[in-house]
Amino acid sequence: MKLSPESEAVVRATAGVVAAHAEEITKVFYPAMFAAHPELLRVFNRANQAIGEQPKALAASVVAFAVQLIDPDAPDFAPVMRRIAHKHVSLGIQARSYLIVGHHLLDAVGTVLGDAVTPEVRAAWDEVYWLFATALIAEEAKLYALGGTDPEDPWRTHRVVERFEESDDVFSLLLAPVTGTVPSHRTGQYVAIAVDLPDGSRQPRQYTISSGPRGDSLRVTIKRVQGAGGAPDGQVSTWLHENAKPGTLLDVSQPAGDVVLDDSERPLVLVSAGIGITPIAAILEDLSRRQPARTVRLFHADRAHDTHALYSSLRRQVLAMPDAKAQNWYETDAAQAPTLHPALPGFMDLAEVELPEDASVFMCGPLPFMRASRATLISRGIPSERIHYEVFGPDLWAQQPESVPA
Repeated sequence: MKLSPESEAVVRATAGVVAAHAEEITKVFYPAMFAAHPELLRVFNRANQAIGEQPKALAASVVAFAVQLIDPDAPDFAPVMRRIAHKHVSLGIQARSYLIVGHHLLDAVGTVLGDAVTPEVRAAWDEVYWLFATALIAEEAKLYALGGTDPEDPWRTHRVVERFEESDDVFSLLLAPVTGTVPSHRTGQYVAIAVDLPDGSRQPRQYTISSGPRGDSLRVTIKRVQGAGGAPDGQVSTWLHENAKPGTLLDVSQPAGDVVLDDSERPLVLVSAGIGITPIAAILEDLSRRQPARTVRLFHADRAHDTHALYSSLRRQVLAMPDAKAQNWYETDAAQAPTLHPALPGFMDLAEVELPEDASVFMCGPLPFMRASRATLISRGIPSERIHYEVFGPDLWAQQPESVPA
């Protein structure tokens, strides 16, 4: 994947300016695109739009992609590309949408940068965009084919078989397809659930498959998002909390996600906070069945014991594995943890915990939590390439370019 010499020279000269205005460009781009194509509001997460996460993620992605086209020493963009493709497939993104996005994105560049966008500059950045888009289209087509999904009809109807209340705000749904079989998935992946809301809009949200492969059903564990500081409640999680009961039919995507359990014998360190326990729960359930002798260390942080979702099943699985140990931290009421498995008070601190040699790490939780945990683990000798993480929502971590030419 390579830019033409003419475009490479232009992008090298203008990358710094575009990067400096990237968020401003996407803030112009999204409203214009949605005004012209309101049907795309049924695909994009309106909450991420409202708080600005989706524009930041797109801006960071395009700039990082452009940088690796002109700088041979830039970080490899392929892992980020794969992650974006998995997110898009779970949302049912179709190839023709890239035509719409490209048109409005380049118009937004012209609007923000004005006369600086000469025909040559627009052509060069159009080339960047289409290299970016065609790579994603190809990767997404492969994922759709592997999942047996028609991109024109990406949603599969599932029935809620059972519902489990995990805590006041967290619940699990056991889902089974109305027709056909449960799509195969790898442990750690997620699905999107799309619901028709009372205001007539349709919105998708991605939820981790919190069980290992079962064959007849899959489990998702969902936290009802309650607004704080003036923010509204989560639309989809609230609808599901109030309406998803045994017998309810839901539109579910094919499983997707690139952070998955490997089949090696390498020791595992599982690090999570809050609802980030869901992919960890799937990993531990799978390990307890298929690799019960594998060395596992589970570290989890939560507000309190009564908000710790999936605690009982996790505890059973840890106890059933001969070389598995768990340690929890609770911000409040740590003394309320079961006596047989006491929790530490306050925030997670990995500086002194036992870490197996040659371990791989899987993390899931809020970004600040994962950044702090990752820094501690690296300081303790775990190489960064063995630290894997899942982000709920747009991935603003992986898409930050290391450097942008001035």
